[in-house]
Amino acid sequence: MEELGLNIQELEYIIEHAFREDIGDGDITTNNLVPENSVAKASMTAKANGVIAGLPVAERVFKKLDPNLKWSPLVKDGDTVIKGDVIVEIQGSFRALLTGERLALNLMQRMSGIASETAKYVAEVQHTNVQILDTRKTVPGLRTLDKYAVKTGGGTNHRIGLYDLVMIKDNHIKVAGGIAPAVEQIRKSIPKHIKVEVETTNIKEVEQALHAGADIIMLDNMSNEDMALAVKMVDGKAKTEASGNMNLERLKGVAETGVDFISIGALTHSVKALDISQNIIL
Repeated sequence: MEELGLNIQELEYIIEHAFREDIGDGDITTNNLVPENSVAKASMTAKANGVIAGLPVAERVFKKLDPNLKWSPLVKDGDTVIKGDVIVEIQGSFRALLTGERLALNLMQRMSGIASETAKYVAEVQHTNVQILDTRKTVPGLRTLDKYAVKTGGGTNHRIGLYDLVMIKDNHIKVAGGIAPAVEQIRKSIPKHIKVEVETTNIKEVEQALHAGADIIMLDNMSNEDMALAVKMVDGKAKTEASGNMNLERLKGVAETGVDFISIGALTHSVKALDISQNIIL
């Protein structure tokens, strides 16, 4: 998980919060019907085609309830599955299997949905050098998992939050009095290793951002023709990012303008969960 950028401490926090929310003082149904020491087997099965993400997350959910639980995945994160494929087999405390089921599925279904959607976008631009970026349009509290899922689907993480990349947008530019003074003021205050991105909406602003020394120039809601012109103007002196109302239908044309990145909020803000079921085997 670490190599894909999933922060283990953050994952622990997410699971602990989810336990407080869902289990509270205890699963009163399971704990009063299922004998404490009973053991059972279960399997998770894909109910739709897609890319799996979140297996280590689901495993951690169950193992916090039963540290001795046996977890036997038949696929790994990033693998493509088809409807009917068994994803993982589990053996352990019957209570743990029932109590952790919904939380484990909620997280893994969402993450797999993000990975599956990301993979569609990545496949659409594979004939180019474009990288598909996510955004900050994530579920509050789940950003670590959302962005891990994007990487699992073949995408690239944009900034994690407001702290690791400067993003000068229209309102910042208004306050600073223009693109050049905004970049100049920022450069005086931040460490040199932090990159500066500037949002632009037309060719004139692209030229200003380039001359101001922006590391990344966002081409926001521009036509394909203007984006191609902007890329030619920038000529590798900065990275270019296409943004705004991106969808699969227009993705190929945008990629072929020569931009370096395409950022897509839909990867995480309106994802459809991948249907996965858990079945108990007594």
